[in-house]
Amino acid sequence: MPSLAFSVAAAMAALAPPSGVSGYTGWDSSLPTPENNNNNNDILFSGVAQPTDSFVPEDSLLTNWTPPHSSALYKVDGWGAPYFAVNSSGNVTVRPHGSSTMDHQEIDLLKVVKKATDSKSVGGLDLQLPLIIRFPDVLKNRLECLQTAFNYAVKSLSYTSHYQGVYPVKCNQDRFLVEDIVKFGSSFRFGLEAGSKPELLLAMSCLCKGASESLLICNGFKDAEYISLALIARKLSLNTVIVLEQEEELDSVIDISLKLGVRPVIGVRAKLRTKHSGHFGSTSGEKGKFGLTTTQILRVVKKLYQCGMLDCFQLLHFHIGSQIPSTALLADGVGEAAQIYCELVRLGANMKVIDIGGGLGIDYDGSKSANSDVSVAYGLEEYAMAVVQAVKFVCDRNSVKHPVICSESGRALVSHHSVLIFEAVSSSKCTVPTMSSFDIQHFVEQLPEDAHSDYDSLSESAIRGDYEACLAYADQLKQRCVEKFKDGSLDIEQLAATDGLCDLVAKEIGVSNPVSTYHVNLSVFTSIPDFWGIEQVFPILPIHRLDERPTKRGILSDLTCDSDGKIDKFIGGESSLPLHELEGENGMKYYLGMFLGGAYQEALGGVHNLFGGPSVVRVSQSDGPFGFAVTRAVPGPSCSDVLRSMQHEPEIMFQTLKHRIEEFVHDEGDMGGAMIAGGIAQSFHNMPYLTVGSSCCLTAANGNNGYYYCSDEDFAGGSDAVAGEDEPWSYVCA
Repeated sequence: MPSLAFSVAAAMAALAPPSGVSGYTGWDSSLPTPENNNNNNDILFSGVAQPTDSFVPEDSLLTNWTPPHSSALYKVDGWGAPYFAVNSSGNVTVRPHGSSTMDHQEIDLLKVVKKATDSKSVGGLDLQLPLIIRFPDVLKNRLECLQTAFNYAVKSLSYTSHYQGVYPVKCNQDRFLVEDIVKFGSSFRFGLEAGSKPELLLAMSCLCKGASESLLICNGFKDAEYISLALIARKLSLNTVIVLEQEEELDSVIDISLKLGVRPVIGVRAKLRTKHSGHFGSTSGEKGKFGLTTTQILRVVKKLYQCGMLDCFQLLHFHIGSQIPSTALLADGVGEAAQIYCELVRLGANMKVIDIGGGLGIDYDGSKSANSDVSVAYGLEEYAMAVVQAVKFVCDRNSVKHPVICSESGRALVSHHSVLIFEAVSSSKCTVPTMSSFDIQHFVEQLPEDAHSDYDSLSESAIRGDYEACLAYADQLKQRCVEKFKDGSLDIEQLAATDGLCDLVAKEIGVSNPVSTYHVNLSVFTSIPDFWGIEQVFPILPIHRLDERPTKRGILSDLTCDSDGKIDKFIGGESSLPLHELEGENGMKYYLGMFLGGAYQEALGGVHNLFGGPSVVRVSQSDGPFGFAVTRAVPGPSCSDVLRSMQHEPEIMFQTLKHRIEEFVHDEGDMGGAMIAGGIAQSFHNMPYLTVGSSCCLTAANGNNGYYYCSDEDFAGGSDAVAGEDEPWSYVCA
């Protein structure tokens, strides 16, 4: 039977009933003399591994910690190659040209963050975190790699047509990103896909600077205005295709095209039988949200034939689902669609393009697995080869001319090009309080009579080494005391003492939670909405200190007043993340990066708790002394901006508060009415996020021993001034 080892100073006081209190078996003082445990006042159950909130990675105990250890720990080579790595300084670097990046071209993320956040007086940009860093060089490389993969497949398989993709702007509608895609892709006729009227307007405008052959694919549900815009785009010599998502849309297309005198190019989205079973497969199959059945497609062919417009039917579109896990499933779906394409050719349609939709996945966790929603078992080359091979096989079998192959690969194009940087501002963990002999004596004396037996049973179980029973009786004791507290027969001090004792038992048995909570300057709902909405995991890791061994495990808790505002699921199926001790007291900030989030996160993010989006910088590789150049910097939305998004009027709000100040605050002492008004005005202009380690605009005196002040005119025009590209942006704190 295991013995119970404990230090006399703590264990006997904490777990033995005090003298003079009857009704307890208590801890048997005739037990063997307890081990002293180096004079540590902790209770130790022998034979039980002691809990700790420290984290020591496997295979590292006998070695000095190096950056390669961190790279392996966070699986950077798995999900990050060829765009992200860890350098010899322990910082995450960006390889902007992928596998073609030379060593001197790597961009140190920590240096970019320092440039963005340093004050203007020392050459920085005075931007506040959280921060999105965009790398257009990475975007260009992804686009070129996708095109190269299809070009190779076309050539090696003797495919007689070509590949020309489109970018679905719903993935990220950022102006500069979309313009970059059109510019970078113009030499190989890369186009855009729109799914709504504003997206269509965006695509029309951007493609005016693209190649004339670039496709403008019009998906989504359509009303008369949408269809009119699409037909006008065709009149403007944009290569526009209206894809029918519903059979009813055909009548509108025919009627409006006749009124406008524009001959449309029409496609249909087919509902395939092929479907993958993962989370992202819900939009595919016969029960999918979009598309036409074979019966409906036949009716479309018949109606177009009757109207003398069958030659307008030129494109077949389908979508198996996002994150297609394997090339086997991909080939199956493409083969089915290719057969439909060939049948449409047989029926007389003027078919030219097969649009395989999205689905080209990325490996979020580096596992290269076909059995995961966050990974795929192929690369760009395998994907392109599977598509071209499947289309060629079916078309050759039916003696049909090879069509142009189009894909709508958004996630795979833009996920890598941006990194979200945020700061851990503090950390906390559940600590077991110390309990003196007096505390324990008082605790036991105040226990209700019906709790005596629970305490007695807890003591006996610990002596026997029956730790499961120990935990059960501790929980029973806690629940009984909670009920007593609810009915008013136990005070809050006694309840806290009960919690402390039960936590102490759990800790010494080794079942207490060793995971710390790191509080981060971020809104999960605004910046990582897919984690909250569909539990999508993204690679997250510190962007520096990776030459140090992480000694903690933690979850991330955001700023919002919502219990869902946390990140407690990580790649690899982990429920916590290896992290370092915060060194805030030494002036060292702790920066974390979320990677592969360039698709959907910005488009889906809302203003929960009125936290707006992050600041944004655009960084290109440069041969200058720092290795990079910031080509654009935009501060995140101010408090005024997010208030306006919810129909509030900040100018009127400020005037209301200003009048209140004039009524209740007199210019006496340091905090005069004008100073308070100035501070409030500045708060309207500041970002909603925390300013760590800085004084606030309501309390920070300026060089004239006053407070930042902005007049009514300044405030009214402040928003435009902030938005101006050449205007200085007022930092959050004075």
